[in-house]
Amino acid sequence: MTAPPPRDSLSPRVPGTGRDATRRAGAPERGATPRMEHVRVTSPDLVRRAAIGTLHRRLAAGFGGFVLIFLLLAARVVYVTVVHPVPPDKAAIAAQTPSTTIALPPPARAEITDRNGEILAVSLPAAALYANPKQVQDPGVAAREIAAVIPGLDPGFLESRLADRAHDFVYLDRKLTASQELAVNRLGIPGVYFENTERRHYPQGNLAAHILGGVTPDQRGIAGVEDWFNKRLTADPGKPLRLSIDIGAEGIVRQAIWGAMSDYDAKGACGIVMSVRTGRVLAMASVPDYKADDLGTAPVDARFNRCVSGDYEPGSVFKLQTLAMAINSGMIEPWDRFNTTHPLHVGRFTVTDFEPAHIWMAVPHILAVSSNIGASRIATILGPQIQRAWLRKLGFFRRPPIQLPEATPPMYHPKSSWKLLTTMTVSFGNGIAMSPLQLISAVVPVVNGGIWYPPTLLDRGTPPAGVRVMSERTSLIMRKMMRNVVTAPDGTGVYARVPGYLVGGKTGTAQVVGPNGRYLRHLNNASFMAAFPMNDPRYVVYVVVLQPHATKRMMPFCHGFTTGGYVAAPAVAQIISRIGPMLGIMPLSGQALAAAQAALSIPLDPRAPPGRLALGPGHLFPPGASKYAYLLAHQTPPANMDVAAHDRALARTEMWQPLAAPAAQTVSLPPATASGTRTPGNRIMNIALPVTRAGG
Repeated sequence: MTAPPPRDSLSPRVPGTGRDATRRAGAPERGATPRMEHVRVTSPDLVRRAAIGTLHRRLAAGFGGFVLIFLLLAARVVYVTVVHPVPPDKAAIAAQTPSTTIALPPPARAEITDRNGEILAVSLPAAALYANPKQVQDPGVAAREIAAVIPGLDPGFLESRLADRAHDFVYLDRKLTASQELAVNRLGIPGVYFENTERRHYPQGNLAAHILGGVTPDQRGIAGVEDWFNKRLTADPGKPLRLSIDIGAEGIVRQAIWGAMSDYDAKGACGIVMSVRTGRVLAMASVPDYKADDLGTAPVDARFNRCVSGDYEPGSVFKLQTLAMAINSGMIEPWDRFNTTHPLHVGRFTVTDFEPAHIWMAVPHILAVSSNIGASRIATILGPQIQRAWLRKLGFFRRPPIQLPEATPPMYHPKSSWKLLTTMTVSFGNGIAMSPLQLISAVVPVVNGGIWYPPTLLDRGTPPAGVRVMSERTSLIMRKMMRNVVTAPDGTGVYARVPGYLVGGKTGTAQVVGPNGRYLRHLNNASFMAAFPMNDPRYVVYVVVLQPHATKRMMPFCHGFTTGGYVAAPAVAQIISRIGPMLGIMPLSGQALAAAQAALSIPLDPRAPPGRLALGPGHLFPPGASKYAYLLAHQTPPANMDVAAHDRALARTEMWQPLAAPAAQTVSLPPATASGTRTPGNRIMNIALPVTRAGG
């Protein structure tokens, strides 16, 4: 039975009856007792209702499951974010974070720095421009477009490269800048590509260009230390190669020698500063020079390193070797006097002085006024055997052991022709030629107490091993006499004076040898060799100006002369005054200066100590004197020469006493030949010697 449906209040009623219009006919009126009705439910209805019930239960179970999962996840989120937060995975975050920096690939070539860590050479990423000509449609148009954005490229050259259909790879430019790479890329020329490369940069420009040398486009060293240390620079790119060069001192030296070259309209100039305590080269400049980045396009004359590749006759600077050799041999003392009253004639050759004094001159005076006559007489007393032994010991018969492939061996006469005239001319620096570096290396022991060091461009923590080649007494006497060159009223080096610094040195004015082996008229090389401070020597400075001329601007100063005293000495003074404070050597003044000067004082004409017999008038030769000394004095050599005295002098000359040092720093030198024959590292000089007038 079913209950009657409720009456809708809006159902219409039958007019006049009060009954609902919608009531079924026969149905009892409202308020009447309903009749019972039987509903028949079939089996399909039951199945359908069971299925619906199952669906409802499943929906309820699913909903409950989802609610449970949501609650579990919510609880987990609350736990890991509030109750016990879990730190994020750094590796995962890093993998998903975009990189904001670009890590440059390691260079293929190590940096080169000066002794203070200033970068002299460095390799940086670069790009090269290349093309596949087979893919370029119009070589002419492409060449003009590329040349328009890369100044300096020849459109004709580019077109010829792009039109070379025989190849599928040609370089167009191997030194692209970043802006040029972008500009070419915007052109969008088919067949034109970029290659990632490295480019060697030299941020100091012209400074130390001859020392550094350069590299090929594929980063191989071809000159200077880049060539010498090529394996070292490529084998360990992460470790800079540290040189002994001080770039500040290098700039000062270059400026000074450039000024001297310009003032005297010279062909070239060279300047070197070397430590007398280690043999390290602090500065070495040759002008004219070039920018190290432009080695391949620099003129040949600019690429020529006059410091190590040029062999020049040293002139009177070589008297330092002659007098040091003489004093160290024991045959000559500072108080000995020699006849310089007249020129010396040997056959058709004549040796004279620049300013003849016509007196008997003591050894300090000979050096101070640079007497060729006095040096010749001293050398002939020692003879060619002792002279050659001294020069061989100090490296004048072999290539200098410096880390530059351009270094050349000296030029000298063979032993067979090393007779009287050669002995005389070599004594004052004619008839033998060497590089400025080789010459300054041999002066180091003259001023530092007698210790020779191999010259080096490397800045090593421990000083290299030295070798004693002369006595301390010889070195002290030489320092005193070199000081006279600068301080004596008639000294040739007065223009090298620097207030507060005890400068000593020696001038040199050498004739220039022409292509035919003869001296050129009215041409010379002017030089000055200096050391400072002479009371405690630290550095040797050498400047040589090649073929200077007496210009109108310098005429009031030089009076028409182009000697070492006028041309090179002022440049040395300028260098010392500027690098002294920079190297921690402060000028002296007052009592300290006076005391140091007094300690270095030696008379130009010293007297022999009591009981010692000085050479001079009436006593011309010491025991063991060479026969050449007698011949030069127009006397007959004695029948029985004092061979024992000569051998003792030779033994002192050949002094070679290595100092104690770590095994890794032992000095190793190539053997020098006793003869003058042609051997690797030796070159023979065969020069006809005319009248010799060059002086200090």
